[in-house]
Amino acid sequence: MSFKANYHTHTPRCKHASGTEREYCEKAIENGFSLVGFSDHCAWPYEDGFVSTFHMDLNRLPDYVEAVNDVRREYEGRLEIHLGWECENYPAYMGWLAETKAQYGFEYLILGNHFDTTDNGGLYFGSCRTPEQLKRYVTMCVEGLETGLFAYFAHPDLFLRMYPRYDRHARAASRELCRAAKDMNIPLEYNLLGFINCRGRAEGLGYPVRGFWETAAEEGADCVVGLDAHSPARFDERREWDEACAFLDSLGLRRLERLAL
Repeated sequence: MSFKANYHTHTPRCKHASGTEREYCEKAIENGFSLVGFSDHCAWPYEDGFVSTFHMDLNRLPDYVEAVNDVRREYEGRLEIHLGWECENYPAYMGWLAETKAQYGFEYLILGNHFDTTDNGGLYFGSCRTPEQLKRYVTMCVEGLETGLFAYFAHPDLFLRMYPRYDRHARAASRELCRAAKDMNIPLEYNLLGFINCRGRAEGLGYPVRGFWETAAEEGADCVVGLDAHSPARFDERREWDEACAFLDSLGLRRLERLAL
């Protein structure tokens, strides 16, 4: 059996996931995973006092770190566990993010650019419908990758979720993203949450988008498969995992099973 690793695992602290750390670990072992990385939605220190319904609260950060380190010790020898965070590129807070990463010993950060600048009224990038919005997503993502803080780029094609077709604007935006990731040696994530949630239900292209991944292959980008698990049951989706791996392999993409943390 090949090495199976999922670096994209959430906890209830983000307010839209369920399950304990132990439940995720048990499901991972049951389904043949060798490695689990916890990467819950990060806690931003909003200067205006905004309380996000999408990210963990800042006062939950120590508890999150302690919980992941606890299961790391508990499952030593049975399951490799790593401590991560999924974060946007919010320019006002990137210095804080670098300091917090070092302070709490985060082993990796994932760039998951959901909102433009802030989730307190900023554009949700999964609702892009115009070429200008696509360009804004590209700008914010490339700037985020250039910080050097991120180990990989989660659901990079999220911006096409509501976009109507893979036209020249979508293709150009995808190529710029894939080329930047390739140039910076940052893998792109084929996101299974989007794969499962968008099948037959997306108003636009949904995600992952075949055209995006064909473009990624043309640019020679590396990739990883991520469950984006918001419940332990996501680890049961063996067929979807195998389909994703087979698809990426068919395009000739180099699929990484282990990240260099």
